Amino acid sequence: MSEEKERIALVTGASSGIGFAVTQKLASKGFKVYACARRTLEIEPLVRLYPNKVIATKIDISNEEEILELRERLSEELPDQKLDVLYNNAGQSCTFPALDVTDAAMKQCFDVNVFGHVNMCRELSKFLIRAKGTIVFTGSIAGIITFPFGSIYSASKAAIHQYARGLHLELKPFNVRVINAITGGVNTNIADTRPLPSGSIFNFEEGIEAFQNRQLMAKRNNPMSADEYAELLVKDILSSKDPVDVYRGTFARFMSYVQYFVPYWLLEYALIKKFKLGKVFTALSSKSKRE
Repeated sequence: MSEEKERIALVTGASSGIGFAVTQKLASKGFKVYACARRTLEIEPLVRLYPNKVIATKIDISNEEEILELRERLSEELPDQKLDVLYNNAGQSCTFPALDVTDAAMKQCFDVNVFGHVNMCRELSKFLIRAKGTIVFTGSIAGIITFPFGSIYSASKAAIHQYARGLHLELKPFNVRVINAITGGVNTNIADTRPLPSGSIFNFEEGIEAFQNRQLMAKRNNPMSADEYAELLVKDILSSKDPVDVYRGTFARFMSYVQYFVPYWLLEYALIKKFKLGKVFTALSSKSKRE
């Protein structure tokens, strides 16, 4: 009986959170995993735990030159030029009021959350097509419902959702599966901790309170552990089913129903209550009357 061929995966954002957990889960199931991140020191425990299975790979996916170098490396190292799984997980938060987002912050968010993933798919596509493999994206419920102070992050996730859906259709003839994991609350360290800009129109007591409450949203809503999330997502990867969207993480499925069945005016009302924006509106109204 011939030995079963080793399956190979590549995971971006593998140094912590979801990417770290998915790397570990795939390695435990026999995959050889290129665990990619800008900082690889945090990946070393997995390298020691799964010798010859986890390969710490330094790359910044916002740098197209580094992606091209990775492609050339894989051309030399992949048996039969085949990659079974590409998991586009690296992410960049951007929690600011819509009028406070600088060009630099917006570019950083889109470079990682959109352009980096698109470039990875394009440059590594030949390996996935040869393997009839699977491409996965870490989407977000923020891509279907925009939370306050998160317009740019939501825009980046909405963009990658639509790219994933288009890719799903176009790669069907090549038998390459594409999964868009629309993700709810997961216990990771992606939360944005940058302060409210001093010149913000929300730089007053009630505005600062609402902004800080938004920054703590994930921690306060019973997030799923990264290990539990990885368990579910790896099942999706190994399944023969071919859905484009899967909903994983706390409140992910619930929020998918909200977008379809709740009128937007009612959703906005709920967001005002949830994020304590009523105090902001009252404070601004009082200020306007005084002036």
